[in-house]
This record gives sequence, structure tokens and C-alpha cells, in this order.
Amino acid sequence: MATPVRLLILLGDESAERMELSRVPDTVEELIEQVKNVCKLSGDIRLQYKDDDFGGTFVNLSATSMIKDLTTIKIIQAAPDIVLSFIESVPSDLSDLDTSLSSRNTDTDDTVILSHSSDSEGLRKEPGPKEFIIPPFSLETEGQLQRGNSEYAQNQTRLTPSSKMLSDILERLAEKIFSYKAYPTDADLSDVAEALTGKHPCLRQPDSFNESYGWKLKLKSKMSNYRTQLRSHGLSSELMVNTLKSKSREDATPFPAKNVKKARRGETNYYPQPSGDSPENLEKERASLLTEIKIRNNERTIREKMARTFQFRRQEIVDQKPTIDNLMERWPALFQMEEVHFLQLFVYLSP
Repeated sequence: MATPVRLLILLGDESAERMELSRVPDTVEELIEQVKNVCKLSGDIRLQYKDDDFGGTFVNLSATSMIKDLTTIKIIQAAPDIVLSFIESVPSDLSDLDTSLSSRNTDTDDTVILSHSSDSEGLRKEPGPKEFIIPPFSLETEGQLQRGNSEYAQNQTRLTPSSKMLSDILERLAEKIFSYKAYPTDADLSDVAEALTGKHPCLRQPDSFNESYGWKLKLKSKMSNYRTQLRSHGLSSELMVNTLKSKSREDATPFPAKNVKKARRGETNYYPQPSGDSPENLEKERASLLTEIKIRNNERTIREKMARTFQFRRQEIVDQKPTIDNLMERWPALFQMEEVHFLQLFVYLSP
């Protein structure tokens, strides 16, 4: 009669299972299937065993003859085969992807993930609009603009804003622009300037290109000053990452304007504000994800933990520029198909 075998199965740094077998399987493949059934694991895995001859080092299991009573086995999640296609921007039509995921993701799930108000603080809630909407200005400024537009309609008289009025217009526009982008392009600023003179024709500048080029230059200068103001008060992590103090870790002779880290086309939440959790707690969440991903039918828990650690993970990627192999080791759930959908929700804000 075969002697029963007791095994200790290590699922992660802080998770283990006891497993008892009536006999040692004949092949490694059979053992893997039994381990997956007992531990409720899915996906491809491989096994390592603790070799006492080499000081307790874990060695790849190539034959079940190495398995004895009280052997410790470590589970290694096999990395998926991934083909990366680099594109300039995210396609606007994602209906095919949404359809393929609809059977796995429900509206309720999306609501649950995005309803973590404490975790989503500092995240932009909407992408930049195709047509910039001019925000309302102060009551005094709006009154002057209304009178100026009426006079312009009658006799083409243009309004020369006072310093107070000009400051109010630029401040409100800078706040609105920053809510979409920290580093707007020249094209973005041109669109805003044209939207401003389109809504308030009394502000048109006949001697400049498109009668709005002067406003574009004013906005460009204002955005630079606005970023400096926010950065000096530490109010935006997206700006703080480009400070001289932050860059000194990676450059021998750093300059604030050198290698500016900023959102690429289509990215809305490029470098979000950190959540209220400490880095230590978020690192524990990351470690627990390594265990959760090995459990079958656990998509909801994985999704919640990935949402909770989004800011932490995003800053790690931007700051450290890890390799794909390193990302797959630390954040394997990031490479699951379901996460593509939620990456769009957080980074690109695509529906």
C-alpha cells in the first residue's frame, strides 16, 4: 500500500495550503492538475520544490521522484504569451472590444469599481472635449463681455480688457485647461483661443493670425505661470514629478525642462494624485494580488484591487520605467484581457 504524502503548497509570500495525497503522481503534469484542483487555481503554472541539498533553494520540479513526505512546493504562475502592438493613439471606436467584454463585465461591476471615491480623488473625470467650452467668468467680466459683444455686433468696436478683466479671463481658462491637460500643446491653446474669440467676438484681434493668435500667446504664458503656482504649493503630482528634486534621482545634471514627463496623446490620467493609502499598504495590496490572480473565478476581487492600486501602479510605471518582464512579475493582472477595459476607464476615460 502506498504511503500518504503531505505537501506544503506556497501560493505567495503570505499564503499557503496543506495538501495530502494518497500517493505521489507518476508525472509532473498529473501533480500540477491535482495542485490546481485543491488550491482552486486557473491558468498555466509550474512547480518548484525546496531542495535541502542546496540549503533550501527552490528548484524547478522536473520529475515527481523528487517529491517526498513533507516536501514544500512553490507555485510559479506562468507568464502569458504577449504580443505588443505600439500605436500612436487609442482608437475612438472601441465598440468591438466593449462587446467582447460585455459577457464578463457588467454595468454594476463598473459602478462598483469607479465608486471608490477616496481612491479616485485626483483622477480626471472626463477627457478633453473635441470643442473647448468657454467657462463662465466672474459676474463683472461677463457683464462687460455682454456689452462688448453687443457693440461689436453694431459697429465692429473691439473691447480692450482691463488688467483685472484680463487676469480673470486667463485664470478661469487656465483652470479649465488644466482640468483636462497639465501640458497642453500649441494646437490645444489655439483651439481655446479660437473658442474664446468665437464666443466673445469683441475680444478678436484684427492684427493677429485668425484674430486670436495674441490670445494663444497669453494662454501659453499663463499656463506656464499656473503650473509654477501649483507646483510651488505641491498641489499636483503630475507637476511635482518634473521638479528638479524629483529628477535628481535619474539625471547627473538634471534640469526642470529636460525630459519632461507628460501625458501622451489620448492619456487623461497620466500621473494621478496618490490615494490616501500609504505606499506600504498599497504594496501589501499588490502582494495580495499575486495570490488572488491564481484563484479561479476571482475577476471581481482582482478588479477592485487593481482599481485601488491604480495611482500607486501608475506612478511606479512613470517614475521607474520598468521593463515588460518586471511589470509582468509585479503586476501580472495588468496583462489580463479584462484589465484592458478598465485601463481605458482610468487612463483614457474611454467608454
